[in-house]
Amino acid sequence: MADSHLTELSFSSLHLPETLQKGLADASFERCTPIQAQTLPQALAGMDVAGQAQTGTGKTAAFLVALYARLIREPIPASRSLNAPRALVVAPTRELAVQIHGDAETLGSHTGLRLGLAFGGVDYEKQKHHLEQGVDILIGTPGRIIDFFKQRVIDLRCVQVLVLDEADRMFDLGFIADIRYILRRLPAPDQRLNMLFSATLSQRVLELAYEHMNDPTLVRIEPDKMTVDRIRQVIYYPSNDEKPRLLVGLLKHMDPRRSMVFVNTRRAAEDIEGLLQSNGINAEAISGDVPQRKRLRMLRDFHEGTLAVLIGTDVASRGLHIPDVSHVFNYDLPQDPEDYVHRIGRTARAGTDGDAISFGCEDYVISLPDIEAYIDRKIPVAAVPLELLPEISIPAPRPRHSGPHRGGGRHGSNGGRSHGSRPPPRRSQPRPAQGSSDQPATAAPQETGPAGDAQGNGAKRRRRRRRGNRPAGGQPDTPTPTSE
Repeated sequence: MADSHLTELSFSSLHLPETLQKGLADASFERCTPIQAQTLPQALAGMDVAGQAQTGTGKTAAFLVALYARLIREPIPASRSLNAPRALVVAPTRELAVQIHGDAETLGSHTGLRLGLAFGGVDYEKQKHHLEQGVDILIGTPGRIIDFFKQRVIDLRCVQVLVLDEADRMFDLGFIADIRYILRRLPAPDQRLNMLFSATLSQRVLELAYEHMNDPTLVRIEPDKMTVDRIRQVIYYPSNDEKPRLLVGLLKHMDPRRSMVFVNTRRAAEDIEGLLQSNGINAEAISGDVPQRKRLRMLRDFHEGTLAVLIGTDVASRGLHIPDVSHVFNYDLPQDPEDYVHRIGRTARAGTDGDAISFGCEDYVISLPDIEAYIDRKIPVAAVPLELLPEISIPAPRPRHSGPHRGGGRHGSNGGRSHGSRPPPRRSQPRPAQGSSDQPATAAPQETGPAGDAQGNGAKRRRRRRRGNRPAGGQPDTPTPTSE
């Protein structure tokens, strides 16, 4: 971590337990990042914290240090049973849960506290058996945590520390009802230490904090402008026919060691994977269809540099801490300006610099004015040179699913179109990617595709008939009840 990204506050000045100091030394942590410097003194003093921080700013170490210090110093509840964890860390995706677990293993290696994981996509019985043996700290995704709770594999009545990581993504993935379900089965907020971290402290996140935390201290670290300032940004304006050729040409010209390519839908990610592999570029797409074991292998290869290009959507890639990303490609411009900052923030981590290359194509360039207004600058424009438009090999189209299908991007599926397709319509509540995290336990299934379309058309006809029976004011005779 670059020294310019650190503060003057040292971990040694925080008077941490000796076993925890040994773990920090193993991780070579000496001075705090801004989010650590502003949240740790508060949390170590027993105050709840709601922090705004992006992945890669040191927030995982911030809440793990406070969590370990609390568990080491606080007595074990007398009523605690073997299957009752003392700390609960909830993350929106499996990959983020695994990364938190890895950091917790390093920092807590001398504490004697036992760790457990709970997330979907892997052996259920193996996880269940491990948790039944007893763990002190449980890290997991909402769906699998609720599953184990309902099966009485775990008891949540003795939780002394709660951490909600990537809270805004919990909303985006439709997990908020699951989160509330979990929180209402914990001890009262004033009987535990609560820490919430989110890339944005939006009104909906603050409402969650104030409802289920004990008068939290708000800490806002604004990394967005710092990150944007350190990144060399450029935008090309290719036609839809030129887009795939330009991507291949740029990747071969730059020979980047570790690059991420962002698209707006899962199907586009699969198409780009086939395109790059057909043209001799080592690339893989991370999506909900990829089995968990392969996803973890893919991330490990990308970390180690043996996988050159990782392709993904915002949903599939959010929360992954991947150091030393050299280039970020916005093959599709995102429809949400905040997602642009999250994407390019994958590079220029921890005080370094990086490159972000965007394509303003015919379909998605409409998002550009909002993006430039959000980052308060014009993105430099580059011409599309002929030497970066090589002749390329186009792979055969992949078979499409014929049944109901969930989209993998922030805005869902694009109905079978690949790169160069029209952007999907906005939805008020984006759908979670299939398999990118545990599906919300309380969410009703949503269907698309031929079967889903038929159901949707039937629902529209029923709504039209109901509207025909409404009084003149256009409102129903009785109010429609709302759920949480």
